[in-house]
Amino acid sequence: MTSRRQFMAGMALASVAPSLTWAAVGNPVAITAAMATDGTFLIVGLTAAGEIAFRQPLPARGHAAAAHPHLAEAVAIARRPGTFAKVVDCATGDIRQTITAPTNHHFYGHAAFSPDGEMLFTTEQDIVSGQGRIGVWARAGRYKRVDEFASGGIGPHEILTLPSGNLAVANGGIRTHPDTGREKLNLDTMQPNLSIFSPSGGLIDVATVPAAIHQNSLRHIAATADGTIVCGFQWQGDPFAAPPLVAFHKGSGELVPAQFSDGAAHGLDGYIGSVCTLGQGGFAASAPRGGCVLTFDETGAQMATHRATDVCGVTSFPQGGSLATDGFGNVFDLEMNELRVKNTHGLAFDNHLVSLS
Repeated sequence: MTSRRQFMAGMALASVAPSLTWAAVGNPVAITAAMATDGTFLIVGLTAAGEIAFRQPLPARGHAAAAHPHLAEAVAIARRPGTFAKVVDCATGDIRQTITAPTNHHFYGHAAFSPDGEMLFTTEQDIVSGQGRIGVWARAGRYKRVDEFASGGIGPHEILTLPSGNLAVANGGIRTHPDTGREKLNLDTMQPNLSIFSPSGGLIDVATVPAAIHQNSLRHIAATADGTIVCGFQWQGDPFAAPPLVAFHKGSGELVPAQFSDGAAHGLDGYIGSVCTLGQGGFAASAPRGGCVLTFDETGAQMATHRATDVCGVTSFPQGGSLATDGFGNVFDLEMNELRVKNTHGLAFDNHLVSLS
């Protein structure tokens, strides 16, 4: 069976300082990478109806985009171990700037804006030391590099700005090196964690993955309005094991495992692709290798399993509603107890959906 990763290759995109807001460019609610049937890499804006609000070509494979909180602008980050990010005006499709990682650094594919949109934070690796870093870029200076700080671990992947203004960083724990491509170099000693920082880089809290399952790489995170962080993991250990692949964090240095239905964790192939919050305090986790989206209530108890081949992108919106996408061009309405196709396009959607609000 062809998977999304076999069928497509990726994303990269964004914008610098357009005056138009998201509403002025067709009311897109989410942004994602995609690949057209001719092999062109794209960045795509989706409306709440699952229609395409805009699509623009990208130069090479990326991983995820950071959407500016107010303006029709996004920054697409290169897939690890890439060193570029593209700033794109989503109103015109113009690429306004290429951001380049500092010497001896590479990007990890994710970034986040500060609530006012004036600062961009990027997850990176210091190639020489192998340590994770968070790059700080000032948008007013055409995304000028102004600072950096330690990520709190190795392999920082997704970064979020929390409702409090603090930053959450998913340190996956896996060391790689550009000279060896995407080979994982430290599986025996990896120590993934969730680190919480102030906007200035002060460490506030660390929640470490338990030693017994230290090969459970934390990759993707989402936050509820009250600051609860939902965590999705990718297991690097014994393929016959079934550790908890979803957990949540409410502070105090602890990751609380979600409560899966009987046997549900065994069909996921050790892989959560993305996570998002849902209404009424619940959340969702996609498992593209398992061909499903799992939903959980606010206590972390699994409520439903929604079947869809190669479904991975999931996101929700403050005004209500959630979307999901798969590698075959489908856009789904996602609810706690339902997943239904609302639109289909001749594209292969990549694995991340990012809310634009």
